[in-house]
Amino acid sequence: MKDWMERNWQFVTTGISGVLIVVGCLIGNDVGDFWTAVIFLSAFVIGGFEQAKEGIAATIKTKKLNVELLMILAATGASIIGYWFEGAILIFIFSVSGALETYTTNKSKREITKLMAFQPERAFRFLPNGDVEEVAAKDLQLDDRVLVRPGESVPIDGVIVRGSTTLNEAAINGESVPVEKTVDAEVFGGTVNVSSAITIKVTQTFDNTIFSKIIRLVETAQSEPSKTARFIERFEDAYVKAVLLFVLVMMFLPHFALGWSWNETFYRAMVLLTVASPCALVASVTPATLAAISNGARHGILFKGGVHLENLRGVKAIAFDKTGTLTKGTPELTDQIFKEHIDKQQVINVAAAMERQSLHPLAAAITKALDSEVTDKLTEIEVTDVPGWGVQTSYKGETWQVGKAGYVGAENAVKFSNGAFERLASEGKTIVYVAKEGEIVAMFALKDTCRPEAIRTIQALKAKGIKTIMVTGDNAQAGAAIQAELGMDRVVSGCLPEKKVDVLKELSVTYGSVAIVGDGINDAPALAHAAVGIAMGEGTDIAMETADVVLMKNDLEKIPYAYTLSERLHWISWQNICFAIAVILLLITANVFQVINLPFGVVGHEGSTILVILNGLRLLKSNRK
Repeated sequence: MKDWMERNWQFVTTGISGVLIVVGCLIGNDVGDFWTAVIFLSAFVIGGFEQAKEGIAATIKTKKLNVELLMILAATGASIIGYWFEGAILIFIFSVSGALETYTTNKSKREITKLMAFQPERAFRFLPNGDVEEVAAKDLQLDDRVLVRPGESVPIDGVIVRGSTTLNEAAINGESVPVEKTVDAEVFGGTVNVSSAITIKVTQTFDNTIFSKIIRLVETAQSEPSKTARFIERFEDAYVKAVLLFVLVMMFLPHFALGWSWNETFYRAMVLLTVASPCALVASVTPATLAAISNGARHGILFKGGVHLENLRGVKAIAFDKTGTLTKGTPELTDQIFKEHIDKQQVINVAAAMERQSLHPLAAAITKALDSEVTDKLTEIEVTDVPGWGVQTSYKGETWQVGKAGYVGAENAVKFSNGAFERLASEGKTIVYVAKEGEIVAMFALKDTCRPEAIRTIQALKAKGIKTIMVTGDNAQAGAAIQAELGMDRVVSGCLPEKKVDVLKELSVTYGSVAIVGDGINDAPALAHAAVGIAMGEGTDIAMETADVVLMKNDLEKIPYAYTLSERLHWISWQNICFAIAVILLLITANVFQVINLPFGVVGHEGSTILVILNGLRLLKSNRK
């Protein structure tokens, strides 16, 4: 009950204010003017106290006028000339809109509360003697061993040192499908152990976990307004001053120029004070921005502020780092070509045994691919590593080599490939040869394969009219092959990490506003200089620090979603702004021609505020497909 009251006390006070207004209307004629005034004054104080307090405090702090002060003046002015009911209605509906705006803000921030609900408070730490003690998660130290049983949340970031399991990582990356984890795999605090008990070694302090960083990022993002919101905040002070000046003129000019009575003149001035207040205008952007940021956080997209979310829709081109972003980042064996009439199984066994002892990434890929075909692991083989070229061994008195064409004999390599090299190289593949006694017996082609979602992402962005550019350190031939496979508009090849900022500047001259997507490590300078820096990489530290937008899962398809979210925010914000301005102008005009009274002006003005807030709340829903 206490928690409910803390969340909804503004609705409670607003409700009491409304009840008092109803009571005043029902018994006003029976109890006399004094008690009627007391009832309505009570409705004033109970319903409007919080807004009045916030308005006065904000004015003192910022030395700027605000809409809360206009509402207080309007209600006070209405009461002075005997319109207690109208003044009470003004305060009541203003209180309703204020309570609703607070509710909207709290609802958008509830994503943090949901996240924090996943943040474990307790952990089970192993003692040196093997016993387990229950401790506070924040007290865990680096290298502590922690037991995580099925159904429990992982208390802190670490690596698995015993056991294997399935983890639900939705709290971290927004992905609902559980993932398999085994020894040496990273685990994150706040994820849920689904299947089996595991032991983890702590690798981060509690305040430094990915989970804690996510919460801080969302909190920071919700406190940083967009450019449109900042403009409206600056505009509010000047607008309020203009309204007060206009009201001051309205209090005298109609009486002398049009012959209105003093009572009617003052009444119309109070109506003007009410309907000209920019309540709806002020509420048109911020609640919508908070809702959009919360929507993104729920889907594993963290915006570091409303300004970055707003900027995304203005992007005309997106540059992608290739390795680890568009591609998986690890080569895979794609083609095997063997010499005719050769013992293919022997070649596979020997090549796999040799590559198993090499640390080169290509060797690891060949070993992984051939393991299932190996019939004899030949553990007695010893290899000599020739850095930059390949490996060599002696097996059954014969010399075997695995490596580049120049290592095994370039002429022999050209003769053996019989045109296959050119075809495979044009597809962006790297060729490794196997030679026996100086004669090439096999060639393997390897390629860093594209992510399955990369093609869909590029197509979705192109459908939105966004140019896509790949920036890679590979040669032009390899870059062109990936470009063709993904259907990208342009490729910049041979680009070293330190040159990416210069490339980004050149792209900005060509296309205008350019975003860049990278893994957050060697792309950090470019991420910092881009109009919008988007980091992938499962939430690495450098991504958190450098990028404007962080994708908590390596899912490129979140980028079109984020872009659509930015478009929706822009559209809804300007819907609200135009609607708010139109209502204000309509009500001011109606008041000048004396066709509306104060209650109708209050309902029209504050009703528009409620509508723009509700319209902004639509951004809490997922993007329409």
